[in-house]
Amino acid sequence: MAVAFNHTIVATRDQEAGARFLAEVLGLPAPTRFGPFSVVALPDGASLDFMDSEEVHPQHYAFLVSESAFDAVVGRLRERGVPIYADPWHGTPGHNTNDGGRGAYFDSPEGHNLEVITRPYGSGQA
Repeated sequence: MAVAFNHTIVATRDQEAGARFLAEVLGLPAPTRFGPFSVVALPDGASLDFMDSEEVHPQHYAFLVSESAFDAVVGRLRERGVPIYADPWHGTPGHNTNDGGRGAYFDSPEGHNLEVITRPYGSGQA
């Protein structure tokens, strides 16, 4: 049997706002409802299912995007006044050029550490 990632639950204090932020920033279709979740569908068939929670422990979610999608995401973040960083610790403003691609980290409204990359780690030059 082949194994493929299907979905994960994203804890948030406001599932509608959290799901909408991610969908808008990544340029994805608006979230849909499924049971108690606000669902952000990804193009590969996987989804992030946002669920309200009193307690949110920040997690890391990384998204592989094309070069043009990277530019669009960074543009949407700048329009919203959301800073981007070259590292997961948010110590260096801007983006990185790891593996011959580009990558940027940013925070979601609930404090999750989100990342967009144009090349998978280990796929190119450092």
